[in-house]
Amino acid sequence: MEVVRRRRSVRKYKPDKVPKAEIEYVLEAARLAPSWANRQCWRYIVVTDEETRKKIALTDWTAKAPVIIVGCGDPVKAGNRDGKPYYMLDMGISMEHLVLAAAERGLGTCWLGGQFDEKVVREALGVPESHRVVAMTPLGYPDESPPAKERKSLSEIVTWEKW
Repeated sequence: MEVVRRRRSVRKYKPDKVPKAEIEYVLEAARLAPSWANRQCWRYIVVTDEETRKKIALTDWTAKAPVIIVGCGDPVKAGNRDGKPYYMLDMGISMEHLVLAAAERGLGTCWLGGQFDEKVVREALGVPESHRVVAMTPLGYPDESPPAKERKSLSEIVTWEKW
């Protein structure tokens, strides 16, 4: 619960390089996430090259992070039930594992679910047509400490037995 309470969306990063072992640690957490029928539809691209980060980021603060991790999902591999494409859910679970592991290690992230141009990212990183770019996160050592945002109480979001 401590890491869940501590995690913040970080928009200012130190320029310090993130060791490969730390990047692999957060990716291992993403790899271990559950998925629909254990299909593990995800693929991650780690972007450290400054020019490539500038190409795929829509904001200056994202590009300035020393790493951007791009999460891609295969809609066919994940399946679809009752009109619900499970690759989005699977990617969401996997990315959340990643951002929580990053927080545990003192690294900052900021979930980007739509703050990117999928076509630009696809072209810059060579993402095949079979996959969708679902989410991105900058990754680095935070250069800010954002305060916790107010959350609704349990009584506002939970009912028991029926709506």
